[in-house]
Amino acid sequence: MTLSPAKAISRVGIILEMIKFEHTVFALPFALTSALVAANGIPKLSVIGWILVAMVGARSSAMAFNRIADYQLDKLNRRTAGRALPTGVLKLGEVWAFTIVSAAVFVFAAWELNFLAFALSPIVLVVLLGYSYTKRFTNLSHLVLGLALGIAPSGAWIAVKGTLAFAPMVLSAVVIFWTAGFDVIYALQDIEFDTKLGLFSLPKTLGPSKALLASRAFHALTVGLLIWYGLLLHLGLVYYVGTGFVTLLLAYEQSLVKPDDFSKVNTAFFTINGFVSVGFFLFTAADLLIRGRLL
Repeated sequence: MTLSPAKAISRVGIILEMIKFEHTVFALPFALTSALVAANGIPKLSVIGWILVAMVGARSSAMAFNRIADYQLDKLNRRTAGRALPTGVLKLGEVWAFTIVSAAVFVFAAWELNFLAFALSPIVLVVLLGYSYTKRFTNLSHLVLGLALGIAPSGAWIAVKGTLAFAPMVLSAVVIFWTAGFDVIYALQDIEFDTKLGLFSLPKTLGPSKALLASRAFHALTVGLLIWYGLLLHLGLVYYVGTGFVTLLLAYEQSLVKPDDFSKVNTAFFTINGFVSVGFFLFTAADLLIRGRLL
């Protein structure tokens, strides 16, 4: 049966809601920051455009595939049973089609950027899609998710320069440990479910108190790496004010969740981390502008 344009748009809208499309904001500001530094100014608009297309395609394919991989688990989990796939609002075929198209868009965008970006795009997809199975065999799935998002700054650097350098790898490490820290917090909600199904996570293995300590250690590493990144690039006062802003946000995020109280997990996970990524970009861009490095 052929869908009308209005119904087709509605179906895509449901898919975008399912994959939380708006959370692309988590990694995108770090990618854009890396692109600014790589270009020593504002990159060509075509490069920025293809970076955005690549980011959207990569994340959309990863999130849609995650919903496919976890389809049966989501049906059993009270927290996720209301998602579009478990409830039958969307069909597996529709989500598969969206996943494949999104992955193809990512690869095409990489091709449009440069040869190295294109050559690495299959490896990136392996990481992005492979993450969905890691909680079935390792407690380090949080770090693998961090790697999936952390590719973005290095990828943006490659998009601009056609090569890779040390500084964007440090920024990638920032994203890895920042993401792992907040993902541990998010995983607190599923301790009972993970235990029942034999899935792996730090909260399930360590318990809430020790898992929160691990999350705080990851975020402490994040701050340390941010300072190192600033030193590597000889950034100025405004950047370090931004690092202080990020540090305060991460401390606040950690304060919201207690070992015996997970009621504010969603605020810690979604709201605060959006401010972290956007705030980092704005302060860094302002520092570069003030120091004449965006002109």
